[in-house]
Amino acid sequence: MSSLSPWLADRADAVVVIVDVQERLAASMTRRDEVVPRIVALAKAARILGMPILVTRQNPAGLGDTVSDVSAAVGEHAPIDKMTFCCRDDAGFSAELAGTWRGQVVLVGMETHICVTQTALALLEDGYRVHVVADATCSRRDSDATVALARLQQAGVAVTTLEALLYEAVGGAGTGTFRSVLDLVKALDVAVS
Repeated sequence: MSSLSPWLADRADAVVVIVDVQERLAASMTRRDEVVPRIVALAKAARILGMPILVTRQNPAGLGDTVSDVSAAVGEHAPIDKMTFCCRDDAGFSAELAGTWRGQVVLVGMETHICVTQTALALLEDGYRVHVVADATCSRRDSDATVALARLQQAGVAVTTLEALLYEAVGGAGTGTFRSVLDLVKALDVAVS
């Protein structure tokens, strides 16, 4: 662990968890066109920064596969299929997470008030430093997401934005890594405007 504040993203100790960004579920999200590109950018940045990525799928028989853009950005991976809303309650997920040997979890995905919130609170209780990227999560109803994010913040989860998280993880300017991540941020500004 670095000397950074536990409230800051630490690329040496963080694992990114993409929760249930699946075709049928995403189709019902009002903010899909904003959220999915941010998750794609985070996945690309995580690969540049050396942060492991875990991808979950809730009941894939019913909700479909991971959105193809997200899957492509993650690269080769084996999604963790689950039936529990809380990812931590799935033995396969818990084993994969423990196997990363990371103490900070960055959560993004769908739905904010169900799977993301339940997972964040459980992982916080387990001693992980949990960050939820507010602009890379969504619910069918914005009011559900708003209440969930306030609840998470009150519980001690670091609620942040994608750009803030990426700049914390990079740590400074003037490197090739910074320029690569900056290019992702700039491209995202164009994509969602």
